[in-house]
Amino acid sequence: MSDLIPVTLGFDQKEAIAYHVFCQSLIEMASTPLMIIPLAENTLKGFNKTDSDASNKFVYSRFLTPYLLHFEGWAIFMDGDMICKTDIADLWAFRDNSKAVMVAQHNYRTKSDIKYLGNKNEDYPRKNWSSVILWNCGHPKNKILTPAKIQESSGAFLHRFQWLEESEIGALPLEWNWLATEYENNSFAKIIHYTLGTPCFKAYQESEMAEIWHQTYARHNQGMHD
Repeated sequence: MSDLIPVTLGFDQKEAIAYHVFCQSLIEMASTPLMIIPLAENTLKGFNKTDSDASNKFVYSRFLTPYLLHFEGWAIFMDGDMICKTDIADLWAFRDNSKAVMVAQHNYRTKSDIKYLGNKNEDYPRKNWSSVILWNCGHPKNKILTPAKIQESSGAFLHRFQWLEESEIGALPLEWNWLATEYENNSFAKIIHYTLGTPCFKAYQESEMAEIWHQTYARHNQGMHD
């Protein structure tokens, strides 16, 4: 279908419920068919780039999105620790063929040096730019992103989009990757990103904007015990 939206989502078994609740929010708000592709490590045969400081299993596999889409068309990547409050087609509408990627261009310093499960949470340039990516998979510059290239590249090269010129990185409104706790509460946020810890973790059950996650979780489970 020509109007189908491909969406790659970060999946990590240790927070699998976060992935499924995010899918719930995407599906219930969508106005057009979605092709949701979980970036689960067991499905990415031969790709095993690791990082001792990585807080999740999809820290690098997000950059496989153009490759998985055969370097054709557009796709959306999003971390798995989010909630979508609006129709993802509204994000899809931002596509600009002059750009290789489009991202929310955060410029902040974190409020916490530790995040979920005791992982380090360091500041670095372009932090969280790569957590929501509107990918122009067919852009010539993105064709270097083969599994081999990603495995040999540094985290800085990838997460800071260093294979691109500044003019090839488009800007999305911050509301499309609103950082809960790091930013103030925002009722106009389109995508809430629980970057310090999804409310599925005990330490973050009552964190800022957590009630929206819990409401979606309740709808996800509706009818399961009837």
